[in-house]
Amino acid sequence: MLINGHSLHVEMHGNSTSPAVIFLHHGLGSVRAWKAQLANLAAAGLHTIAYDRWGYGKSDPRPQFNMPFFPEDLEDLHALVKAIGVEQVSLVGHSDGGTIALYFAVDHPEIVTHLVTVAAHVHVEVRMVPGLMDIYNMYRHDEDFQGKFRRQHGDQSEAVFNNWFNGWNRAENLSWDMRPLIRQITCPTLVVQGMEDEYSSPQHAQQIADAIPGAELWLVPGIGHMLPQEYAREFNQRLIDFLR
Repeated sequence: MLINGHSLHVEMHGNSTSPAVIFLHHGLGSVRAWKAQLANLAAAGLHTIAYDRWGYGKSDPRPQFNMPFFPEDLEDLHALVKAIGVEQVSLVGHSDGGTIALYFAVDHPEIVTHLVTVAAHVHVEVRMVPGLMDIYNMYRHDEDFQGKFRRQHGDQSEAVFNNWFNGWNRAENLSWDMRPLIRQITCPTLVVQGMEDEYSSPQHAQQIADAIPGAELWLVPGIGHMLPQEYAREFNQRLIDFLR
């Protein structure tokens, strides 16, 4: 699908007249990250939409990623909503995708009916800095990680990783804090996080839930950063109950 002058790989499941739910993948992910969710939620009566964000997976290449404000991603999301012909959507975002979803819900309260974030970041925690280096080392030295990454991003793998790592690994990001901003969110919100998340603390999720009026918090014991994959059945059911 051509969005803002570049092609995005988009997958849709379910009836287009059903309530629309857009899934936003994590910082090193793609549509493949939601394979346990898309058909399952469509079978429950939702119209599920997921896409490789610009520069990821099967979408067009991109020169750089602009963290932590994600301006191009927000523009693409807005254009995608218009392109699929819906006036309102629910958003489900994981990690960077959750941060994008939070920004979008602030900017477009008239569009977002429900918001679900999983392991989203709203400021840079101490544990995020060594976590970046752990991921860097896995990408450079772990053949299993490299293989899985190439299956998602193909020839773009090196560019995706470098753009993501360089986008977050900047000293100026340490002063970023969107907690005051997300107080403006008005839609029903579910904040989800695994209590064993390697890159974000349970307190971080608590801060997000505390900042958003009326938000629900779901902390899952024994689960790490990749909760939608590690805890798929329970996560899917919680999504269905919440989005309905």
